[in-house]
Amino acid sequence: MASVSAAESTPVVGSPEVTVECVDVCKTYRQGDLEVVGLDHVSLTIEKGEFVSLSAPSGGGKTTLLNTIGGLDPPDSGRITVAGTRVDGLGKAERARLRLEKIGFVFQAYNLIPVLTARENVEFVMQVQGVATATRRDRASAVLAQVGLDGLGDRRPTQMSGGQQQRVAVARAIASEPAIVLADEPTANLDSSSSQQLMELFVELNESLGSTFVIATHDLQVMGYTRRQVRLLDGRIVGDGPPETASHS
Repeated sequence: MASVSAAESTPVVGSPEVTVECVDVCKTYRQGDLEVVGLDHVSLTIEKGEFVSLSAPSGGGKTTLLNTIGGLDPPDSGRITVAGTRVDGLGKAERARLRLEKIGFVFQAYNLIPVLTARENVEFVMQVQGVATATRRDRASAVLAQVGLDGLGDRRPTQMSGGQQQRVAVARAIASEPAIVLADEPTANLDSSSSQQLMELFVELNESLGSTFVIATHDLQVMGYTRRQVRLLDGRIVGDGPPETASHS
């Protein structure tokens, strides 16, 4: 695959209402002597402000698709554009900068830094971005309050419940106001009450911030909160429309 130069990684021509565009994306993995298909000619468009779930059986391709959109795992072929930037073919450093500037991540394992307080974890991305100390401190406090953790900024992850830790991870993801938030099984380690609270928070943030949310999940209740469900099987999209689940209400 031809590489993409730094100049070409600047915004490309396209609709400002499209946050993600995948065209004929393929990805395979090696497992010993076996070649495993992760994505099989996937084409997908996600518009600005959409709230989308990616669902699939285990190994069906949902996490692989999320990771290729987020620049964590480059595709073998095909074209991916995120928030106006061509992702496929970018080098490791360029993909890292794209994630820093335009993408917020929420993982099922929280991925918080244990020696830092909640506020310091939220500040971390902004610190790497070069945001001034006072500005990022104020922003971190405001975002923690926005996700329901006002007054808990000085606690370390080990002093917080799983639901609270996931809220810190959400605060970190949205602190720099990314174009898109990618969440990989964000409720997998939460009880049902915390899962419900987290999804209600996602809905609120999606509506208030206008950021695009894409959630990889196998949880039917999580799918019920989204407005669009993209269903994958064996690396192919087999369905795309309203969630085929009972409502969460």
